Formats: sequence, structure tokens, C-alpha cells
Amino acid sequence: MSLAESVRKVFVPIHRQGYPFIAIAAVAAIGLGFLWEPLFWIGVVITLWVAYFFRDPPRTTPLRDGLVISPADGRVSMITTAVPPQDLDLPREPMTRISIFMNVFNCHVNRAPVSGRIVQQVYSKGLFLNAELDKASEDNERNSLVIDTNGTEIAVVQIAGLVARRIVSFVREGEEIEAGERFGLIRFGSRLDVYLPLSARPLVGFGQNAIAGETVLADLKSAEPPRQFRAG
Repeated sequence: MSLAESVRKVFVPIHRQGYPFIAIAAVAAIGLGFLWEPLFWIGVVITLWVAYFFRDPPRTTPLRDGLVISPADGRVSMITTAVPPQDLDLPREPMTRISIFMNVFNCHVNRAPVSGRIVQQVYSKGLFLNAELDKASEDNERNSLVIDTNGTEIAVVQIAGLVARRIVSFVREGEEIEAGERFGLIRFGSRLDVYLPLSARPLVGFGQNAIAGETVLADLKSAEPPRQFRAG
């Protein structure tokens, strides 16, 4: 790997949502430095972490009808069947739910799992429970999108967590969206749920690390059996 490639790998673009937080952290570091020099260096480390948190690296999205792409960086924390949140205009029937948990070190820019039209967007106030808990899907503050992709409706839900207190959406109901396109961001650790038809074949396993805009979560068109995984 060349020096230029190494620099680009470390110093990736920063999303504009992070600029105010980076500025606040930098000013605080300078102010603390006037009080005691070691505090300045602690502030510098915090400022660098905030910049790292709001990184927005480019991604290469696989494109093919039926593919469902990961909307978030993080760990696949759950693959199960569940009824979608009741505030969505989806049948009150079980769907395949794939959950991705983002810790404070993951990239938090969220990307669309499929191409299609956003037929519904609902923001629901709620609690700030641990996002890894199953009941967080219904009880926590969240922002939900239902996307119609070639006649099939799927849902992607941004869920706030213990630390995450702000869900940001870049899109609106009625808009067209492309797979891998940025649609939102959650500040400081949380979870995303993707609801798919039961016929969809998950292509990831529990505990697997997913990359937003790149990792294929499932295939709406494939009839192949679910994949098997081995932890190593």
C-alpha cells in the first residue's frame, strides 16, 4: 500500500453533521489548555475521536435486483422473525428482521438497503434503552422508513440507544432512493433493524461484521438455502 493510500485510509472524509461537534471539542480543548496543559492534550484526543466518529468513507455498493445491502457499519446482533413496529403501514405479520448494532467506534452514516421509493417515514419518540435489547425495537426512540422496491416493501429502522440521543434523517417520504445512498445518521452508538419478507434469504450470520453500503444482508430473489457460518 502506498503512502497516499495509507493517508486516505486513515483521513477519510468527515460528514458535515460532525463539523459543529468537532469545533466545540476543539474550542473546549483550547480553553482547558489555559487552565492546565495536560487537559489540552486530553481535549485534543477527544477532538480527534469526534472527527473519527463522524467519518464518511466512500463505499462501493453491489447493484442487482433483489440484493439487500447493510444500512450500517456494525455487528449483526440478531437474525429473527418479528412483527414490524405497529406505527408502520405494514401487515401485522412476522417478517425476517436483521439487526445491526453500532458501537461508538463504528461509522454512523446510514445507507439505503435497497433502491426504490420511500412510501412511509415515521419518527417515534420513546425510551433510550440498551439498543441490543430485543424490546428496543418497539420501546426506543426511532426513525422508520418503508421502501417499495419493485413491488416489495421492506422497512429500515434507526433505533436510538443508551448513548445515542439524536437521529438525523436526510430523506423524505415520497422520494426515490438508491441502494447505498446516504439516508441518515445516529449520533453516538445505536442499532438499525431491517425488516424483510419471510421468503428473503439472509446471507449474513450472527456476530458477523457488516459494512454499510457494501455487505449483502439478504437476497429477495434467491431460492438458495440460508448460509452456514463458523466462528473462528
